[in-house]
Amino acid sequence: MNAAPDPEALPQDAVEVGRIIDAWGIKGGIKVVPYSADPQALFSTKRWYLLPPEEKYLPAAAREAGARISWPPLLRITQAKEHGDGIVAMVQEVNDRSTAEALKGGRIFVSRTSFPTASEDEFYWVDLIGLQVSNREGQELGTVSDLLDTGAHSVLRIADPIQGVERLIPFVGAYIDSVSLEQKRIVVDWAADWDQPAEPATPAAKRARKLR
Repeated sequence: MNAAPDPEALPQDAVEVGRIIDAWGIKGGIKVVPYSADPQALFSTKRWYLLPPEEKYLPAAAREAGARISWPPLLRITQAKEHGDGIVAMVQEVNDRSTAEALKGGRIFVSRTSFPTASEDEFYWVDLIGLQVSNREGQELGTVSDLLDTGAHSVLRIADPIQGVERLIPFVGAYIDSVSLEQKRIVVDWAADWDQPAEPATPAAKRARKLR
C-alpha cells in the first residue's frame, strides 16, 4: 500500500510567487513582496509553502553564526491583503514578531492548480516557459526560456540552441498566431532571420500574466 502524500510537502506543481521581506506589526504578521504586479495567486489559496532563502538573503546573524533556521514547510494563512507595494499576511503558526522576523527571506510557493483561471487570450508566464515556438512556415525558432516585462506588454525570450541565438518576440496579437498549452506550442508570424522589428501599431490581443 502506498503511503498517503504529506499534506505539508511542496507540491510537484509549486510555483515561486513571492518572498518574505520583513515582519509586520507585533502579532506575528509578515510582509511579502510578490513577483507579480497582479498577485492574485497569493490570494487564491490559504496554503503558502515555504523554502529557505538563498544564502545571500539569510539574516546576517544566521550567516555569521552558520545557524540553520528550522523553516516551517507550510504557512496556513488566516488573513492577507495588499499593503502599499506588497502584501501583509497573518499566519496561523506565527504569533509574535520575533517568530515572524526569523522567516525573513523565506521563499513562498503556491500550487499551480490554485491559480485563478486566466481569461481568454491571457496566459501565465509559468505556462509559457518551455513551450516550443515555430512560425507560419513551420520553421522551428526555439523554446521559450523566459519572458520580459516592458510595461506595455510581455516579450518572449526564445532560445535557439541550433542557431545559437536568442530571439525576442513581443507577446502581442500582431505576432502571436496561436498558443496551445496542450500541444506545448506557440505559432508566430516571425521569419527565422528577422531582427527585432518596430513596435506593432495594432493593439495587443493577448496578455501574459507575470506569475512565476
